[in-house]
This record gives sequence, structure tokens and C-alpha cells, in this order.
Amino acid sequence: MSDSILIIDDNEDILDFLSEVLGETYQLHLAGNGEIAQEILDREIIDLIISDIMMPGIDGFELCALVKSNVEYCHIPVVLLTSKNTYKAHIDSLEVGADVYIQKPFSPELLQLQIANLLKNRVKIKTHFASSPFEDVRVMAHSKTDEAFLKKLDEYIRKNIKDPNIDIDQLAEHMHMSRPTFYRKIKSLSSLSPKELIDITRLKKATRLIAQNEFTLFEIAKMVGYSSQSLFNKNFQRYFNLSPMEYIDSLCKNDIQ
Repeated sequence: MSDSILIIDDNEDILDFLSEVLGETYQLHLAGNGEIAQEILDREIIDLIISDIMMPGIDGFELCALVKSNVEYCHIPVVLLTSKNTYKAHIDSLEVGADVYIQKPFSPELLQLQIANLLKNRVKIKTHFASSPFEDVRVMAHSKTDEAFLKKLDEYIRKNIKDPNIDIDQLAEHMHMSRPTFYRKIKSLSSLSPKELIDITRLKKATRLIAQNEFTLFEIAKMVGYSSQSLFNKNFQRYFNLSPMEYIDSLCKNDIQ
């Protein structure tokens, strides 16, 4: 599935132009103003936002500040487009947390490259977290708000890690979100579903227990909430590309070296 981009501009010609430039590569959501954009953010998984600065009602600066200060959206990269060729406009964009600032007129190639780079960097971080046994969940944070969110989420999962059936509704409530909003946040931030994120947290805890060399694999599987040894082995292989026994062997080889 292609990445999802929200484009906000009160000029229909600009919306048509950007749709033509980006429509074949990305799934697009179009909004003529900030209010419509907020409605889209509340119901869709958005990977990146492109917004004009000069708009009636909520302008691009205000919208960017709102996105970056809201725990539900603050992970989403924002590209601001402007005809203002001033130092102050550039500074204002940085102050509200914009990831990229592009002056009009701009080449389609420049915009496409900036978008691709932003999304590629996000993917690298997500992949690194999911496939690295010891990497902390906060590596995916793009702001202090995200870091606090992920820390609180991780602490809840680890506190209840022995429970094979951690309740997603209770977890969402703990994070002060509705289940759909919580799902969108986790999916957009990590490319994982909440259940997959819980699985990875279980397995990362398991790698630490394995490294301690104090418990059997059966005991460790139970300690991290797996009622089935085979499911534990299967998920370990799926995320880390090696079996628990191969992981133990790799630790032994490192010790010898």
C-alpha cells in the first residue's frame, strides 16, 4: 500500500497540480482549508502533510503548530509551501515545527525528492526498531511529545507483559485515546498494529532474559506472555530473522570472541 499524503490548499489549481504530480505515487487526501484537514486527520492514517501557508481561517503556520503539539498527529512530517520569500517566514516555519519549507514556484522534482527523503527516513527508523532485538521503542520518537507517549505505552505493556491477552481497549484508554485514534497513531508511527507492537515488546524482553542465561526458553516464553512455545518461536523468527536457539548461539559466539 502506498503512503498517504494530506494536501491542504485553498487554491483548487494548486490542488489539481499537486494531485497530478503526486497522484501516481501516493494515496492523496485533499483539503481546501485547515478545518477539513483536521476532519481527515481524525479519520485517516496520514503519513505526510503538505500545506500552503496563506489560507483563510487556520493558516499553514497554525495548522503545523496544531499538528506538532497534538499527541495524535505530532509524528507526521509537515511540508510547508509558501510564496513568501522572506527570512522571517522561514524562521516562523521552523518555530512551528515544519520538517521542510519550500518556496513557490518550485519544481515538481524538488518536492518529490523532499517527500521521498522524509518518508524513507521514517521507514528506516521503523524497520530498525522492529528488527533490532535491543532497540528501545523511543527510537521512533520524532518529538518530546512522541517520546513521552512511547515511554508511557512501553511501561504499560511491560507491566502487563505476562498477560497473554493484553486488552487493546484498556491500553487505548490508558493512553487517553479512543481505540481508532490509538490504532491510527501506532500504525502511522511504527507501521505496526497495536498487537504487533505488543508482540515485539514481548520479544525484546525475551532477548534480555535469554542474555541473562538464567531461564529455559519455555520459562521465558511464559514470562513474556506466550501461552505457546511454538508461537513464541514463530514470532521470534518473524521479527528478528533467526530462531531463539540461533540467537543463543550468536550470543555464545560473541562471548567467545
